[in-house]
Amino acid sequence: MAMTRVRPGRALFKTRGRPHGTRPPSRERDSAVIDWAAYIDGHRASTDTVEDAVRLVRDGRLTLSGDGAGFVWVGLQEPSATELTELAEVFGLHPLAVEDAIHAHQRPKLERYDDVHFVVMKTVGYVASGPGGAEVVETGEIMIFCGPDFVVTVRHGTHGELGPVRALLESEPRRLALGPAAVLHAVTDRVVDGYVCVADAVQEDIDEVEEAVFSPERTDESRRIYRLKREVIQLKRAVGPLAGPLRNLTGRRFVPAEIKEYLRDVEDHLTRVREQVESYDELLNPILQAHMTQVTVADNQDMRKISAWGAIFMVPTAIAGVYGMNFDFMPETKWHYGYPMILAVIGLSCLSLYRGFRRNGWL
Repeated sequence: MAMTRVRPGRALFKTRGRPHGTRPPSRERDSAVIDWAAYIDGHRASTDTVEDAVRLVRDGRLTLSGDGAGFVWVGLQEPSATELTELAEVFGLHPLAVEDAIHAHQRPKLERYDDVHFVVMKTVGYVASGPGGAEVVETGEIMIFCGPDFVVTVRHGTHGELGPVRALLESEPRRLALGPAAVLHAVTDRVVDGYVCVADAVQEDIDEVEEAVFSPERTDESRRIYRLKREVIQLKRAVGPLAGPLRNLTGRRFVPAEIKEYLRDVEDHLTRVREQVESYDELLNPILQAHMTQVTVADNQDMRKISAWGAIFMVPTAIAGVYGMNFDFMPETKWHYGYPMILAVIGLSCLSLYRGFRRNGWL
């Protein structure tokens, strides 16, 4: 793909009042751009605008090795259509990929537009106190445009911050000197590490639910189990589809052999997380079944207790109903000990029924 020529005179994402060569603040900005810089032989060369960074790399100035090696890394967060379109003109990004990066909500994938690779990954984050105090797994997205001499990262959501990734890479110039593929690996590695952390947090929640279900105390864990199943589904949607694109990346020619080794390690971590998340679904199903069985057994026990007490109280109710009919000629109505005798009959009958139900486990 022919790169769009940088037109002089434009000032794309120009900072205000920042000396040349200093790092732009991550939040003191009027646009979606978080940070940008040119990297020459692995060393950062800050510029006033993105176009200056592109021009610096493509003109081959300030190189240490003399071969013009370098690339531009631009990081954006939830850019508008106008901002990303302007950036697409500078780097020659395909309109379909730009549209996907603007609207987000994409499935993890790897697409190629001439010599530009477009990678989409889901990010996940664990919130320990969501609505109602419940644990929540939140998702976001990271899109990466990886070209011969540039990397554009577009982040949606509050998770998967790439500032630490940039700082780590800048502390290792040798890795950055490998080109845009080094950034692609570092971002992918951070995303997969996020999967591992969230999966471990969900595992702890499942262990707590399992312990509560099989504890002697009577608790209602059905809502939490269903909520965990929903979170596991979100994790599966993020982790599972990324396996194919990550496997395809290791076979791309633009990825150096050294980076391919790192990508294979990330793929191995992803495989383990995917198996771990799939096991959660298999574990939650029997936990839910066991909980529903316990609920059914508890309901049956309650019904037996209610039935037993109802049968006991039917004895005095029946006797009182007979002697409450107010007939003139009824036995024991004129007897001096009739009232105590009826109370004794009621008491002995209720006591016999209670002992029988207690012996049978109904009470």
